[in-house]
Amino acid sequence: MADSKQTFATTGRSRKGEPMVWLTAAGLAIGVVLTIGLLSLVLVKGMESFWPNRLVVYQVQKDGENQAVGGYLAQERERRDMSGNYHEEIQVFRGNRDLYGETFVYLDQADVQSSSEPEDLLVVERLEGGSAIGRAVAIDFADGERLEASDPGFMDRFQTELEASEVLRDELEDVEKDAIGENSQQVKELKNEQRLHGATEATDAELASLQEEFAKLDAERKGMREELEADHFVMESADGRELMIPVGEVLHVFAPNKAGFFGKVGEMFRRIWSFLTSNPREANTEGGVYPAIFGTVVMTLAMSLFVTPCGVIAAIYLREYAKQGALVQAVRISVNNLAGVPSIVFGVFGLAFFIYFVGGVVDDWFYSDLEEPVFKSGGILWASLTLALLTVPVVIVATEEALAAVPRGVREAALACGASKWQTIQRVVLPASLPGILTGVILAMARGAGEVAPLMLVGVVKSAPDLPIDGAAPFIHAERQFMHLGFHIYDLGFQSPDSEAAKPMVFATTLLLITIVVVMNLAAIMIRNHLRKKYATSSF
Repeated sequence: MADSKQTFATTGRSRKGEPMVWLTAAGLAIGVVLTIGLLSLVLVKGMESFWPNRLVVYQVQKDGENQAVGGYLAQERERRDMSGNYHEEIQVFRGNRDLYGETFVYLDQADVQSSSEPEDLLVVERLEGGSAIGRAVAIDFADGERLEASDPGFMDRFQTELEASEVLRDELEDVEKDAIGENSQQVKELKNEQRLHGATEATDAELASLQEEFAKLDAERKGMREELEADHFVMESADGRELMIPVGEVLHVFAPNKAGFFGKVGEMFRRIWSFLTSNPREANTEGGVYPAIFGTVVMTLAMSLFVTPCGVIAAIYLREYAKQGALVQAVRISVNNLAGVPSIVFGVFGLAFFIYFVGGVVDDWFYSDLEEPVFKSGGILWASLTLALLTVPVVIVATEEALAAVPRGVREAALACGASKWQTIQRVVLPASLPGILTGVILAMARGAGEVAPLMLVGVVKSAPDLPIDGAAPFIHAERQFMHLGFHIYDLGFQSPDSEAAKPMVFATTLLLITIVVVMNLAAIMIRNHLRKKYATSSF
């Protein structure tokens, strides 16, 4: 009887704990579902921005007037008027900003009389003004020739002209960025030298030669621009308005209603490639994000190079050398509290200490002959150091835990073999704790890559066409400002002049940022797993 009561009591106690087990499992399931849902939303919306939608021409009758609106369907919604009645509306992207002022228009479903999908409608991607949508009419050449769209060889001739324009744009970019940029830099350096040491006949002659060279380059640049703007592509919008676009500004032409499934897939991959490799345009609402990708990756890697040795050295001292007591405990508490400080505070500190103080000292010592600040302004170096300071508590805590996890017997065995304490740490303890250290570095990289607030104060900008690493000496430009995907998302979502047009770009950039963070973390995890197998130890 006593045994049965004891069994019943034990079973009862286990049953009391079972609801907590189910509760924790439910919490985990909810977290996983929310994470998958968020990633799925970003993935779907991000890929939607690259898929070519079919173009539709809506015949709208409103206030007794008939109007044709051409474009693709962006979204459907319900609108409540002042009387409390609900109306079904559709949002149409019609492009042609230079004709209508706005690229999106809302149409009441009740006003739409009919819709059609003509196969001759084109989406024209251009350098300025956003996308244009309409029918091809003709190409007016500078010599007076006019090639009608009804000509059988129209598209082949048009594609040939687009390829020639692309080559000419690349040559123009080389002249403007390389040749003229180098000339301007030499003129600037020469004028600084004259300002400091006075003008001489040699410097005056060199300056005159540079100015003559600039005049030739400027004339060459103007000639290329005139050539790009000489021929015009004539289009007709859905409502019959004529639109003339310089052929040199046309980047790509696509007819989505005429293309099949594989044609659309090919166009999608072309858009993705262009998004990844081209520079932004139209206040970042058009074009690609290559400078932002480059800046994000370089800044994250530079931050990792700064934070890893500092965090590991600090953790080794705290765990292996410092005498454990109240002072060390206070330091550990301070490190843990540092991880909870708002990131904008680190941005203010980076602005005051790194830029104004350290950058000011560097400029006074090495660049006092220049009028403009070099390091006393935001740059990728100060941004990396600021984020390294932000993430160093993560590395310290992870490294301390990894060092503490190394078995005591391994240390004593090394010491018994005659190794010094530093040799034991260097050759036994650190290799065994490398997987744990890399875990901290992975967490630091994940947090640093997604931070935006401190970067706004220490170096990130809306547009930075000059990369921090390029082919011009000294090749690494630590003082340059840079673009970042996180700030790019903020700028598109809240600072864009056309918020509706920027929505697809926001999701696409968000998807790209998540992908970059995941790829970098996976690479670090693979290295960690390799080291874990290599330095696996056994206790006995």
